[in-house]
Amino acid sequence: MASILQLISGLVELIWSITNHNIVMVVMASFTVLYLVYKRRVAIYLLDFNCYRPPDSLRLPMSMYVEHIVNDGFDPDAIAFQVKILARSGFSQETCIPPPLRELPIIKSLSYNKQEAETVIVTAVKDLLEKNKISPKAIDILITNSSMFSPTPSLSAMVINEFKMRSNIRSFNLSGMGCSAGIVSVSLAKDLLRVHRNSLALIVSSEILSPNWYTGKNHSMLLTNCLFRMGGAAIVLSSRVQDKNISKYKLKHVLRTNRAKDDRSYACVYQDVDLEGKTGISISKTTVSVAGEALKANMALLGPMVLPYSEQIKYGLSLVWQRRGQNKVYVPDFNKVFNHFCVHAGGKAVILAIEKGLKLKEEDMEASKMTLYRFGNTSSSSIWYELSYMEAKRKMKKGDRVWQIALGSGFKCNSAVWKCLQSIEPEKDNAWSDRIDSYPVDVPDIVKID
Repeated sequence: MASILQLISGLVELIWSITNHNIVMVVMASFTVLYLVYKRRVAIYLLDFNCYRPPDSLRLPMSMYVEHIVNDGFDPDAIAFQVKILARSGFSQETCIPPPLRELPIIKSLSYNKQEAETVIVTAVKDLLEKNKISPKAIDILITNSSMFSPTPSLSAMVINEFKMRSNIRSFNLSGMGCSAGIVSVSLAKDLLRVHRNSLALIVSSEILSPNWYTGKNHSMLLTNCLFRMGGAAIVLSSRVQDKNISKYKLKHVLRTNRAKDDRSYACVYQDVDLEGKTGISISKTTVSVAGEALKANMALLGPMVLPYSEQIKYGLSLVWQRRGQNKVYVPDFNKVFNHFCVHAGGKAVILAIEKGLKLKEEDMEASKMTLYRFGNTSSSSIWYELSYMEAKRKMKKGDRVWQIALGSGFKCNSAVWKCLQSIEPEKDNAWSDRIDSYPVDVPDIVKID
């Protein structure tokens, strides 16, 4: 404190001499300098995170999936379509669904929805706080995101009640923001942590499946049954200086791109009712191309922040030549900047399209493909399962940079860039720790389903 007061005193004296003892100028200049000092950038650290691992008893082998849809009243065309999608999904026999969707007939009720939310969210948060010896009362900011399930009281209120958090906690509940909501939560937490300094923020990213099983005939709505699986993640961010030496990562950039003004983008992932009045989420055939357009827009913002000048110049020149009708646009080499990539495991087609579009190597997409294979599309939490995979494989070294890319309805492409602060050793409670030695595996293009 004494050194700070000496610094301020010396600063005032300097301004006093520069302004020729003009008291008004001294006051104005002093306030300006102090404001700029106060507004200096606050570092945001990722203290730790935890991904929920469903018990093996909730596994959904493909033969069981077929048995369910055959006995759940689907017509032959709907059954054949889902079997075809599942065979090409890139899934293993280990993806999981909540208990109500395992029943015959499938059970849909508010009580079961809440039970699933409590199981995933409370388990992920409890394990994270206990592992890091963080008291629930130490959490200053709480953000939950779940796109399709938004009960009253909110999911954030459920967490506060379960863990008896402080009454003055700043809590937020995000819904309807799709698979990219996890990065939206990080962005919100970053802004709040920079305002409310010396604070801890808890983020919970999940998707509740129980209320969203579709039983109609619309192929675009049947896709959600085939792609989404049970999962969730809890993350603790910090703006406390003392957490720098114990945190895993430092947040470097967060960029959000929203293309909802474009009708085609807005409608490509859309909740609606079919001709029979059954509610479902339609996933359009244009989703892959829309995702590519959103990613390009996001890259255009991120590139100048991270790419070396040589790559920026090549990209800029290619745009000039393209306007003259020559050559394709140059794709910057992001391997020169990033050591690791966490691309949202939304589906095999999306992963392959991004791999091709960014000219990434097959090993760059390993975490995304393996996450899709073992856990399926867990919505906004998938990028955390991918980061967890890299940690379990001992790939995260001090100084490494990782790029998380999240895609979701709206249509949105959001990305976060992290710098690894310490070489990370696998933890026994990592979501992959039970069988990480068996990965990576070869994923067949088509699986035979009996």
